[in-house]
Amino acid sequence: MSVPAVHPFHGGLVLEGHKRISTRHPVVPARLPERLVVPLQQHIGAPAEPVVQVGERVLKGQPIARPRGYVSAAVHAPSSGTVAAIEARPVPHPSGLAAPCIVIETDGEERWRWREDQRPDWRTLGPEALRERVREAGIVGMGGAGFPTHVKLNPGAGRAIHTLVINGAECEPYITCDDMLMREHAPAVVAGAQVMQRILGARRILIGIESDKPEAREALSEAVRAAGADDIRVVSVPARYPSGGERQLIHLLTGLEVPSEGLPADIGVVCQNAATAAAVLRAVTELEPLISRIVTVTGAGVAEPRNLEVLVGTPFADVIDQAGGYTDEAVRLIVGGPMMGFAVAHDEVPVTKTVNCLLVAGRGEVEPARDPLPCIRCGACVEACPARLLPQQLYWYARAKDFDRVQDYRLFDCIECGCCAAVCPSRIPLVDYYRYAKSEIWALEREREKAARARRRHEARLARLERERAEREARQRARRERATDAAARKAAVAEALARAGARRSGSAEARRHEGSEGG
Repeated sequence: MSVPAVHPFHGGLVLEGHKRISTRHPVVPARLPERLVVPLQQHIGAPAEPVVQVGERVLKGQPIARPRGYVSAAVHAPSSGTVAAIEARPVPHPSGLAAPCIVIETDGEERWRWREDQRPDWRTLGPEALRERVREAGIVGMGGAGFPTHVKLNPGAGRAIHTLVINGAECEPYITCDDMLMREHAPAVVAGAQVMQRILGARRILIGIESDKPEAREALSEAVRAAGADDIRVVSVPARYPSGGERQLIHLLTGLEVPSEGLPADIGVVCQNAATAAAVLRAVTELEPLISRIVTVTGAGVAEPRNLEVLVGTPFADVIDQAGGYTDEAVRLIVGGPMMGFAVAHDEVPVTKTVNCLLVAGRGEVEPARDPLPCIRCGACVEACPARLLPQQLYWYARAKDFDRVQDYRLFDCIECGCCAAVCPSRIPLVDYYRYAKSEIWALEREREKAARARRRHEARLARLERERAEREARQRARRERATDAAARKAAVAEALARAGARRSGSAEARRHEGSEGG
């Protein structure tokens, strides 16, 4: 199979990477913290439901929360210990709000729930069995979105998948967790991709990796050669942000466009992150749930930038401490990269399945807050937008709270990459307006759905009352009919008895008459 041609996407930016500062050391496991704070929602969809109680002993890998519905994900104990609390705790989220978490006091023993000696070769399992193992392992997209992987691996009837894309682009500045994973565990990434290929029935696998990662690209190419996989290609794409966006990477590798408000599966493609592929392999071969991930700890505000294998639920403070702690330059703690990440107020929030980077930004790495100036309609945002939107128009309608018009301009096709805001000479926080508009529209949708549910309940109540009224009237009619029938039967019986009495009286009179004649 020949190497596919690369199809450049519209817009985007060439950014300074700042990646080498965190790739000088190999990945090592982070220390076990004294306490793990495990959120119940680390994924898109419904939060998981606890299946443990306070005071209960748990083992590493044990399910502690089950999925609530199909679009949800299980949560497992990252280490052995005791459930100390089930309560709301601060979590890594742009809102800064608290969310339900299971708090585990670790015992330091790292005792697993199971350790089986023999496990079947994944190649002997069918797609359904493999997908079920992925679901049971609680695996979600580890590139940041957190969509439950078992759902994404089930595109549904009528959607034939011909291409599986593995996203190794990692285009955000500073983040190198996927780069280091692909360098050090390339065979696992390739084998995990093959597992997902089997589940999907895809004909080929395309692994997209940016040109600024030569070590990872060579490691993956060697792993593909060692696996003898003729249907896998490692493709170098330009180091242009946001090449790691799902739609942008699919276009780069295939030339296909995901339709507006559509899914990649609509055009026969499924895209998965490189770290997700490695997690899938562990799930189906080691029966290991998703309880840890590689996290990049970087920035001028941390003493020893590096990548660590961190247990889910580990407080940020513990992770940063193992990277040498804070420097005097530290001014802001950002989850993710500088383009799409968000700042958190403190370091007591925990690592989740989707936290790929802790950027401790120094003074020279973040711009001071400035009041935005009026839009000058320069059009720079339009040129930079990789989704071919009109950011200026989206801004005006979002600012005016005209949520119908903002949707007319395809607001929900915005991937919030931040290119428009980065090039805006007026320093307008464009993405903040888009996020605000999306949240308001979602809130309105929830209110409409709530009103619709209330209306359906009201209509159901009226229907029930009408049904009950009709049933009462039917019962009353039945009672009246039964009473009428009983009265009729009683009258008939009385009439019959009267006739019988009359016959008896007539017979007796006749006998008396005959007796008198005979005398």
